Amino acid sequence: MFQNFISLGVFEVLITWANTIILFLVLKKLLFKPVKTFMENRQNEVAKAFNEADEAKAKAELLEKQYADKIAMAKSEAAEIVKEASKRGEDRFEEIVAEAKKEAERITVKANSEIEREKQKAMNEIKDDISEIAMMIASKVIQKDINSSDHDRLIKDFIDNVGDTSWQN
Repeated sequence: MFQNFISLGVFEVLITWANTIILFLVLKKLLFKPVKTFMENRQNEVAKAFNEADEAKAKAELLEKQYADKIAMAKSEAAEIVKEASKRGEDRFEEIVAEAKKEAERITVKANSEIEREKQKAMNEIKDDISEIAMMIASKVIQKDINSSDHDRLIKDFIDNVGDTSWQN
């Protein structure tokens, strides 16, 4: 058997080699090229998917930054609105207080004016009463009638002398 194996001829070895090369070429043509093309296409698809994922990630990061900026801007605007409303409230408060002070001052001035008028009215009534009493006393003391110019002069003198000292207390 070993002899049969060795007895193979050069011709048979060449045919085996030729068959192997032909088989290799056929497999290369029919199998290796399509598999290689398939593998290259698959590699390109995977690379494309990675590129798209990187682009989507970059886009998502950009959108996240934009949303964060918008949120920060909205918070800033809200704080500004609150600050402005607070300032308007304080301004309105000060305006109301100023109006209340003006109204209180007006009421005080009016009350003081009313008091002064009532005081003057009371003084005039008292002066009239005093002048009548003085006339009655004077007419009883003198026992005669006096004319109107004497009457006015006596009243004026009496009020000037008595009225000032009694009202200045």
